[in-house]
Amino acid sequence: MGKRFEELEFKDDFMFGVIMRNPKYCKPFLETILGIKISHIEYPKSQETIDLLSDAKSVRLDIYVEDGKGTVYNIEMQTTGNKGLPKRMRYYQGMIDLNILEKGSSYKNLKKSFVIFVCTFDLFGKGFHVYTFENRCVQDLELPLGDDTTKIILNTKGTKDDVSQEMKRLLNFIDGQKPEDDFTRELAEAVQSVRDNEKWRLDYMTLQMSYQEKFEQGVEQGVGQEKIESAMRMIEAGRLSVDDIAIYSGLALEQVLELQKELQPV
Repeated sequence: MGKRFEELEFKDDFMFGVIMRNPKYCKPFLETILGIKISHIEYPKSQETIDLLSDAKSVRLDIYVEDGKGTVYNIEMQTTGNKGLPKRMRYYQGMIDLNILEKGSSYKNLKKSFVIFVCTFDLFGKGFHVYTFENRCVQDLELPLGDDTTKIILNTKGTKDDVSQEMKRLLNFIDGQKPEDDFTRELAEAVQSVRDNEKWRLDYMTLQMSYQEKFEQGVEQGVGQEKIESAMRMIEAGRLSVDDIAIYSGLALEQVLELQKELQPV
């Protein structure tokens, strides 16, 4: 199970998602990260879910907003280190683009996009607070591809003097330090406000129960799969009777017979 509701911090996925759905916080958050001014932001959905194909892995985006000027922003919070994050960013970018095309747009109308991962660890170990990636020519790094995609990985554990003080204060707050300016104090007050909200408490508890059920289902499915694989190995070895295989694998006799039928050469 996850944290108790009263212990949730801004960096926790549920809390982050709730607070950033409010443009009062999301807009200055983006402006601080990107160092730009945004006139306004729009939420196509409270939490965008992209599921293009029935057999494809659906993507649930933490925060997905648009600025009304042809730019989309996807913001994700990451508190556990995972070297697969770059591939995950690539997948998110592809799904965002395909989602736009699914709505009937030409590829020429693909929007400028920022995929932003806020990490409470240094994924690359270089000490930067911000790692920004754009597609450029290997032979001439001054030559951009011009595909209007940018991927940004924020690092709350940065050690270099590479960002504004405002940005450092925001990253420090995300990392668990006390608020040091007006914006981070507003975020801290928003965290407490969510903690005091009974509706959000109920939603969080319901979500945790759902996660627990899915986890238990996954364990059961995993155990079942292990039994099947064990039975298949015994069938292929050809040394045991189907009754013995059922006993040793833990499968029902009917299941073993079905597996045996499937494994028989045509």
